[in-house]
Amino acid sequence: MTKNSGKPNQTLKIPKIILIAAQFLSFISTKLAVSFAARLFTTPIKHKLPKREAAMDEKSRQESVFIAAIQKEIVVYHYGDSPKKILLVHGWSGRGTQLVKFAEALFAAGYSTISFDAPAHGKSKGNTTLLPEFIESILELEKQFGPFEAAVGHSLGGIALLNSVRRGLQISKLTIVGAADIISDITDQFVDKLELNPKYSVLLREHFEKKHQISMDSFSAWHSAAVTRIPVLVVHDEQDDEVPVKCAYHIHENLANGQLMITQHLGHRKILGDKKVIAKTVDFFKN
Repeated sequence: MTKNSGKPNQTLKIPKIILIAAQFLSFISTKLAVSFAARLFTTPIKHKLPKREAAMDEKSRQESVFIAAIQKEIVVYHYGDSPKKILLVHGWSGRGTQLVKFAEALFAAGYSTISFDAPAHGKSKGNTTLLPEFIESILELEKQFGPFEAAVGHSLGGIALLNSVRRGLQISKLTIVGAADIISDITDQFVDKLELNPKYSVLLREHFEKKHQISMDSFSAWHSAAVTRIPVLVVHDEQDDEVPVKCAYHIHENLANGQLMITQHLGHRKILGDKKVIAKTVDFFKN
């Protein structure tokens, strides 16, 4: 493989005005700073639909589905009509069409796919969401449109699927791509990007745990991996600037039946269009 001298996928920089606001609030009030950080942490960015996803958007049958457990509606995409269904789950600030190359390859292999815009993502309404809402959406879609033969999850979608399997999602195989692992590491990284004191990572987790009455670290991917018995393909890029590759190794170590595929110079998002990754996934599901 030809090496790329530049970085494959640089992380998004937080605007200076937000950094200044975070610093100012931390100076006058810890409580206000935590609330500000919590709002940012739960607010995804809605990106314009890229041209490469337009065909899937046009060809998919779309509908709104109410998720009773979270009292929110999401937009669901049905791509193809085969009874052999694969669930696709995007990551943070993604869309239901983001795994378009997987959908096209799976369609060619005789599968249909179901994907969705998570709450506050893509065409779904709302401004904020959290990982548990991804999980509840997945479990409700299984009730309404399952069973699914397998699933593919990118980034946060990978964590959500592992947690969903632990909650009872009935699939025979799973591929996770660029999935993060330990929740406290995610909040640590977020607080570091905001240039706040590391103590705010703990305070942020405590804020969510008090509000939602849940342990955030209980959602860490390795916890679910440790009790997952189905075959899981873990795919990650060595140069992923958003989610360190150590996450893939740790998740894989805790799987009873895992395969590991480490790529080079694809970053966190370009990997979703890589022919070798997609072919490996299709072969993994078929054989």
